[in-house]
Amino acid sequence: MLKGGCNCGAVSFEIEMDLKDVYICHCSICRKWTGNNGVAVSIVPNEKFRWSAGQEQIACWEKPDADWQSWFCRNCGSALPGRNDERNMFIPVGLLDARVDNLKVAHHIWVESKASWDEITDNGKQHKRAFQV
Repeated sequence: MLKGGCNCGAVSFEIEMDLKDVYICHCSICRKWTGNNGVAVSIVPNEKFRWSAGQEQIACWEKPDADWQSWFCRNCGSALPGRNDERNMFIPVGLLDARVDNLKVAHHIWVESKASWDEITDNGKQHKRAFQV
């Protein structure tokens, strides 16, 4: 079982499966959300994910002109797992408590939207836009 949580420890979660694929989204929304070149996530079926503490500390912001939401800790502002689609959660992999050696970048999405300074140098498959997981 994998465990993770926010920076201050108020919110924590558990994942009942091994993770291997990392998806890096390079869209402008994810860049603004993280202040970086995008966000690195793994996708987990809803039934393999559970909150273990702090659900009352989770806040959500919905972008008014896009079908996009971000979840974050009310205390420390850390990004948190959120709804990827009806069946799956996305998990920002930087939230995991333990090092997961088998994680590899498998896909880069919204590459057509990436910042001009963002250089992709790994072997992850590049997609101009999103694709169905």
